[in-house]
This record gives sequence, C-alpha cells and structure tokens, in this order.
Amino acid sequence: MATAQTRPADAYAPIYFLASLGAGGLAVTFFMFLMFWVPHPNAPVPVFEDILAAWAKGHVPQQIAIAIAMIGIAVFAFLNIKALVWNLTAFNAYKSTPAYTALKSSNAESTLLAMPLALAMTVNALFIVGLVFVPQLWSIVEYLFPMAMVAFGLIAVLALRMIGAFLGRVLSKGGIFDVTAHNSFAQLTPAFAVAMIAVGFAAPAAMSTNPTTVAASLVLSTVLAVISVLYTIFAATTAVSSMLHYGTAREAGPTLMIIVPFVTVLSILLMRQDHGLHTTFDAHANAGETLVFLTRMISIQITFLGLGLVVLRAQGYFKDFVFGTKTSAGSYALVCPFVAFNVLGFFFINKGLVAAQVIEKFGTAYWAFTAVALASQAVAIFLVFRLNKQHFSRSEAVAVPAE
Repeated sequence: MATAQTRPADAYAPIYFLASLGAGGLAVTFFMFLMFWVPHPNAPVPVFEDILAAWAKGHVPQQIAIAIAMIGIAVFAFLNIKALVWNLTAFNAYKSTPAYTALKSSNAESTLLAMPLALAMTVNALFIVGLVFVPQLWSIVEYLFPMAMVAFGLIAVLALRMIGAFLGRVLSKGGIFDVTAHNSFAQLTPAFAVAMIAVGFAAPAAMSTNPTTVAASLVLSTVLAVISVLYTIFAATTAVSSMLHYGTAREAGPTLMIIVPFVTVLSILLMRQDHGLHTTFDAHANAGETLVFLTRMISIQITFLGLGLVVLRAQGYFKDFVFGTKTSAGSYALVCPFVAFNVLGFFFINKGLVAAQVIEKFGTAYWAFTAVALASQAVAIFLVFRLNKQHFSRSEAVAVPAE
C-alpha cells in the first residue's frame, strides 16, 4: 500500500486568489514605514534615492526600520507573485472541471472576481517594488503612468465582463439567485475588485505633473469608485436581510470584514484625488478636514472589524479554521482586514493626527497609536504564514493501493 500526499489547496477554488492579495497587501504595509519615516522632498512617495540618503544619514533605529521595510516588501511581493502564478495555473486547469461549471451556475460565480482583484493588487505591489529597488525610476515615471493605466484598464475590462456575465445571468430571470445562500458579504467581492482597480487608476492623480494624465486618472478612478460604491450598497443591503433570516454562513464569516479593506482602498483613492486636485487644479483641503475624514473612515473599519470578530468568535471559526484542523479557502479573507486597518491607521496617524498637530511625530502618543497599527500588521503576517502552511503543506491522507 502507498500513502497519498494531499493538500487542501489541491481542491482548488477561485477564492484562493485571496492568498496572493493578502501577501501583496502586506508588502504595502511595509511600504508605510518608508512612506512616513523616510523624507522624500522631491516626490510624493519615497524612491530608491530617498531611501539611500536616509540610510546614509539616519540613526540606527531608522536604519533598522528601513531594513525591515525593504526585506518585508521583497518577501511579500515575492509571495504575492508566487501565489498569483500558482492561482493562474490552477485556475486554467480548473476551468475544464465540473466544479467550474457548477460554480458558474451558482451564487459563487461572483468569487471569480477574486482574480482581477489579485491582479490589480499585484500591479500596485510591483510599482512599490520599482520605487524602492530601482534607481532613477522617478526620472521616467511620467512614461510609466500611462502604461500602468493601460494595465489597470485591461483588468477593469476583465472585471466588468465577469460582473456583466454574473448579473446578466441572475437578473435576466427569477429563481436563479439563491437568496438562502446570500447570508454573508461574499457578494461584495466584485465591488472590492472594482475599488482596487480604481485606486490604481487614482495613483497618477497624486503623483503625476502632467495635467492630461492627472485628469484621466481623476475621471477613470471616479467612474470605477462610484460603480464599486453602488454595488456595495446593493449587495450589502440584500445580504444583511438574508443574514438576519438565515444566520451568517459559517465558512463565509470572514467576509463580514470585507468592508474594512474596501474603506481603506476608497480612502486612499479619495486622498490621491485630493492631492491631484491640489497640485494640478489648485483645489485645497486643510489638515483638519483630512483628520475628520480619516476619523470617519477608520470608525467604519472599527465597526465592521468588531462585528466580524464577534460573529466569528461566536461561530468558533478561529478554533476550527485557523488553529484547528479544518480548512476553508475563504479563510484567506481574514488577512485583508488586518492589512487594511494597518494601512489606514498609518494614514490616520500621520496625515490626520500629526498633520493637524494633534500629536507630535515620534512622540509617546505617536508610538502608542503606531503600536496598534503594527499589531494589526503582525496579525496579518501570522495569518498569511499560518494559512499557507495549512493549505499548501502536503500531509498524509488516505492509503491507496500500490501500483
């Protein structure tokens, strides 16, 4: 008798694209160290030359932070791309299986949007890798912005085609969409995907000095942002009704916190747009308004983070699917909320509290708030490695006859 070696990820589902998404998001969390702790007077974001100068002139704690940030970006960008390549290969094989046919005729068809969601995150992560590790990149950045918008445009077409196929099927006639299986926020995945593409489109608005590029960035990101918000309102409202009636689907419980990354993406999009309006079109927003805006956004995150954790704890989700022996591809949805809370936390602290002179940068209060953001990042890192071990490590399964 021979023993078969199996792993949970071999039972593929498109939601595994969230493994790539989470790793890419963690690369962004480490970029926050550089964004707010490395001076970058000549660009709106730190670039290779800024990092090199800060390393040469900085004190030991700053050098340690830079080293951790660069290692973190490199490691999680690698994991992001590795997971994306694996997913694309596995998905290509999955499309010829009966499971794919069944998925295309169920509510779960919307999980296909995890693919463009992950693709958009990878484009963002690669841009960060370029800024951090490629010398003189900023000298050609105006040529890169149109290329990036073309990439995001192709991903947007893919996402909108998928959404159109799904909505065309379920809205063309009644009885197709299973309301009893709508008892989670899983149907918000398409909205999250569109929002992720939109925030990528918004990047040139904050960083370009070309008025045409900035205007195109503002318009395209706004169109996609509005679509994502409308979709979120519709999907969330109907899902709450189903959850109140049937309870929250246990394996889809982590989706209750999908609002947390959605809010971070939307907040960064709006801040990028505000920066572009200020630098290119002479529109102004003061530090107090930014503080209030970020406070409102992080309050929404706290609400849904708390809601999700309360429900997951009541269902014993962590005991079974994170620390226990059960596995669910949907567990990767746990990573994004903690990544998102960390990223928006850094913006709230630095662009909100510090910019409005509520607290002093690098003072006691500053590090107290930052510790909360770092704790959220630590949870996300733990989840990525724990879930990767659970889902991608081979273990002995059932005995099978020898050849």
